Amino acid sequence: MIRKRTTEFETIINLDGPEGNANCLLGTAVGFARDMRMDDDEIKPILEDMRSGDYKHLVSTFDKHFGKYVVLETSNEELLT
Repeated sequence: MIRKRTTEFETIINLDGPEGNANCLLGTAVGFARDMRMDDDEIKPILEDMRSGDYKHLVSTFDKHFGKYVVLETSNEELLT
C-alpha cells in the first residue's frame, strides 16, 4: 500500500527519506524475499522488473510484491496515483 505521509510514527518505509532511495528499496526487496524463503530464481525477475522502468515503476513493483508486509509513505503526489 502506498499512502500520503502522516505525522504518526507508523512509517515503515518513508519514500521521501534515505530508505526510499532506489538502491535501498532494491536491497530491502532482496531482504524481504530472502525472509520469505524465495530462492535466487524467484528474486531475480522481481529485481529486473523493478529496474525496468522509472522510480514510480520501481515503487509500484515493490508494493505489488511486498505491500502486504510494509507500508510505504510519501508526500510525493505523483507516487500516490
